[in-house]
Amino acid sequence: MTKSDNQSERLPLVDEEGNVIGSATRGECHDGSHRLHPVVHLHVFNAEGELFLQRRPAWKDIQPNKWDTAVGGHVDFGETIEQALLREAQEELGITQFEPELLDRYIFESVRDRELVYAFRTVVSESPEPSDELDGGRFFAPEEIELLTGKGFFTPNFEQEYQRLFGKNKTSE
Repeated sequence: MTKSDNQSERLPLVDEEGNVIGSATRGECHDGSHRLHPVVHLHVFNAEGELFLQRRPAWKDIQPNKWDTAVGGHVDFGETIEQALLREAQEELGITQFEPELLDRYIFESVRDRELVYAFRTVVSESPEPSDELDGGRFFAPEEIELLTGKGFFTPNFEQEYQRLFGKNKTSE
């Protein structure tokens, strides 16, 4: 049986402040109607400052086979942002104990959808273990990310978010 995304999965619809104003299916949210729905992203760093990225599997409905943020997923209807972040981190990378730091909340819009993104970061001491929801993953040095940006290796939304949060115009922490 071929894997695919659950197009009937129920997602919350939100206003630009994140208040729930309704619900729609995943398929409806990704049909070009630009229904605003919340997602969580977790940028996972190691002590050396390298960033863990996941490779999206070929069966994904958006950006298959591209490298992307370590953890990313929809908030389920009735779920809080924090619950979604913890669920996605465990499902995708087996991470259960981590300290998330909220970096930004912004709207990302593509041809197919419109998302209210909650972007977090954390530092881990052990290497994440990608689940079968992913096609693997590994740590990337910042220099490697810079070299591969703009070459179709990463998802466009990862590239935009990386520049927004960690680009050269940002100060080091």
